[in-house]
Amino acid sequence: VQLQASGGGLVQAGGSLRLSCAASGNIARIGVMGWYRQAPGKQRELVALSRSKDGTTNYGDSVQNRFTISRDSATNTVHLQMNSLKLEDTAVYYCNANDRWTLTSPGPWWGQGTLVTVSS
Repeated sequence: VQLQASGGGLVQAGGSLRLSCAASGNIARIGVMGWYRQAPGKQRELVALSRSKDGTTNYGDSVQNRFTISRDSATNTVHLQMNSLKLEDTAVYYCNANDRWTLTSPGPWWGQGTLVTVSS
């Protein structure tokens, strides 16, 4: 499985940004896709995950009600719509895919990371 992320950039606080992650290769193995992020000096944290078989999602506490994950099965792509961005959302965002159904831990496949910078 290969993951190609796109959509990062610079945005002002309160603004919006949309990330995308396209999967290729043996996509039939993928059960869960989503996003993690890592800010400088901090541990990696879960942002949002989506499970293909039933559409269940899981969000990190800090992004609840601001971020929305969606899945396009036709293109094997997940999108992360990020609204009301805060300075603390600044991080490198990594797309992740899992061959298990869990929504609480990452899978073995990672995208290259895309930087999101929120300015004041």
